[in-house]
Amino acid sequence: MNKIWLIMLLASLVTAIIKDPSVAVTAMLEGATDSVNLAMELVAVYGVWLGLFTLLDKTGISDLIAKLLRPLIRRLFKNSSEQAQKVISVNMAANLLGLGNAATPMGIKAIKLLGDEKEKANQNVIMMIVISATSLQILPTTVISMRAAHGSSAAADFLLPCIVATVLSTIIGVLAVKILGKVLK
Repeated sequence: MNKIWLIMLLASLVTAIIKDPSVAVTAMLEGATDSVNLAMELVAVYGVWLGLFTLLDKTGISDLIAKLLRPLIRRLFKNSSEQAQKVISVNMAANLLGLGNAATPMGIKAIKLLGDEKEKANQNVIMMIVISATSLQILPTTVISMRAAHGSSAAADFLLPCIVATVLSTIIGVLAVKILGKVLK
């Protein structure tokens, strides 16, 4: 796959340079500038939220969140350790706030804790992947911040459809894992 992307990139660059070199160079520089600007905007947003997560952890609020989510997590992740449940709850909290990139490290850690060192994923690992992929969100902060950074006058006007869509996708994903897990046993 890397070779395909490299070939496509090189073919595009060569074509652009042959066709109109000044436009190609200008487009590359503008693209690089836009990328850096977006990265800086996202770093600021993630800095705030990751700082908040650090405070939640230091003050013990993450333990409270874990306790609140524990009944749900126990139902979804049978026979999981208390450590795995805490990591899953932090992952879910980050996803609820629309911080998918901040949730990813916790998701990976949870999958490692849930896995049983076999090549084949167990039911808990599959459930974790599905829940992370469907990403139930009540406050999609990354999208809101990107829309605000690009001049949206109503950066959060899509909240209701977003909540409905993520609730439905998560419910369907969880049901699919449960049903297929029983059928394929």
